[in-house]
Amino acid sequence: MNVLLVTVDSLRADHVGYNGYHRETTPRLDEFARTGSIYENAFAHVGGTRFSFPSILSSVTPLMFGGHDTISEKQTVVSEAFDQQGYRTGGFHSNLYLSGNYGYDRGFQTFFDSEPDPSISSRLRRYVRTHLRETALYSLLQAGYDRVESTSGVNVGSFHVDGMELTDMATDWIRQSEDRPSFLFVHYMDVHHPFLPPERYQRMFREDMIDHRESIKTRRKMLETPSEVTDAELESQIDLYDAEIRYTDELVGRLIDCAYETWGREETVVLFTADHGEHFLERGYFSGAQPYDIKTHVPLLVMGPGAQGRHTDLVGLCDVPPTLLDMAGIESPESYTGTSLASIWEGNEWPRQQVLGGWDPDEPTFVYRDDRWKYISSHDGQVELYDLEVDPREQTDLSGDADHAATLQSLEQQLRAHRERVRQTATDSVPVVRDEAVRERLRLLGYDE
Repeated sequence: MNVLLVTVDSLRADHVGYNGYHRETTPRLDEFARTGSIYENAFAHVGGTRFSFPSILSSVTPLMFGGHDTISEKQTVVSEAFDQQGYRTGGFHSNLYLSGNYGYDRGFQTFFDSEPDPSISSRLRRYVRTHLRETALYSLLQAGYDRVESTSGVNVGSFHVDGMELTDMATDWIRQSEDRPSFLFVHYMDVHHPFLPPERYQRMFREDMIDHRESIKTRRKMLETPSEVTDAELESQIDLYDAEIRYTDELVGRLIDCAYETWGREETVVLFTADHGEHFLERGYFSGAQPYDIKTHVPLLVMGPGAQGRHTDLVGLCDVPPTLLDMAGIESPESYTGTSLASIWEGNEWPRQQVLGGWDPDEPTFVYRDDRWKYISSHDGQVELYDLEVDPREQTDLSGDADHAATLQSLEQQLRAHRERVRQTATDSVPVVRDEAVRERLRLLGYDE
């Protein structure tokens, strides 16, 4: 079997057509979903790229094997498993947290790892940050850059490689198929803010166009002063977000079409998902890693022999690698914590009733979620408890309610077992030294760098 893994950055499950969204954001994915296997309750283990991809590509929960800065040598990247079985392997992305510096290039014979933005403005900004840091001139210039973005909306550096370019590279790679099976991983960044969709996709969702400058200004306002964002500004960002989804949907459709045409539909497995969703000021958040369902609920669609039906079982992103390997007839490594989703459409009982997560190895916060309860336990002893049956938006924290003391105790006990597993797999994590070019691009994407 040939295997295609497609992920989209920041794609909310509730903005996907086949999940019931009222706008036509994903007509191509909806088409594929009619004959595929849909997982309505798929969740990232924490809502952030750095915390999700160890799950997506090595089937572990965040904090295992020393955290999420680099992939431990004790982990097996799914590309390594395919490579060891003689597969041709290729990976294409433009998120710097997926670079070879973090170990994500392991097992890939072809790996596109985007280079820092070479534009004059970006090079100048990098020089300032590198050579003038901790000086009055640096502070002055930094304030100037920030003011340019926030007031005039000038883009001071490119944010990621456009999905069109990634799709072109990936489809070229597919067409170069050799006389052996292929594994291909493609990650799209276009749905991640700043939202700068081509004009014709904007026109699908609004009459008046928003130029890139205005979009960047509003985006900075949502990041820095969310309480000042007007309803119209918020609506404009959601419109642009949906336009980016529609644009990406078309690219993903073209990618899957190419795989089917080249490899054969019956000889190809496709798994589509996202690393996390996005807040649009729900709970006051925009961007940043969060454990709440709006940020962690992701679409998950599998297409391939036997994969069919709509399923409500609670699944996590750690289930992605074992699913891909299982459908290719390859045994999962011992380090994997997930389970093949094939057991669901084959009618077997799903063995796990919760999704566990966590982040920050130095000051860890752990998260437990089952069909009813969300429990968050921080390193400093702070806890949160939400009854998802009556409070799906997680607005009312019940942790201080004496009536739920037994529930808190039970969930803490289950988290204690997970904490022990994290401790048992702990290893020294090699810190990644990011140069100023990389730090700058991450900052432009809204990451805390």
